[in-house]
Amino acid sequence: QVQLVESGGGLVQAGGSLRLSCAASGRTFSSYAMGWFRQAPGKEREFVAHINWNGGSTIYADSVKGRFTISRDNAKNTVYLQMNSLKREDTAVYYCAADPLGAGTTFAFWGQGTQVTVSS
Repeated sequence: QVQLVESGGGLVQAGGSLRLSCAASGRTFSSYAMGWFRQAPGKEREFVAHINWNGGSTIYADSVKGRFTISRDNAKNTVYLQMNSLKREDTAVYYCAADPLGAGTTFAFWGQGTQVTVSS
């Protein structure tokens, strides 16, 4: 069992930056791949980024490629999402999720989400 707690969301102007953190409990964190997702009002949840267990492989949605960076610190049981050049369309609740199998298809554990609001 892994518990995930996101933080770092807030209100930022377009063009600004935020760094989200996802703190995990449990000794198995370092063996899990991790993902970030987001859900905007009235829209379905969508994939944002994925990182493998040791940080050596990352995948991004086309909409954030070149602007967002996912990283992790296994010593701190934390995964990050650095968001630069934010746009209004990035406004959403952002969730981190644990991917025990590492295949990017099964996310067994989810955080409660953190709100990101980008103003013009």
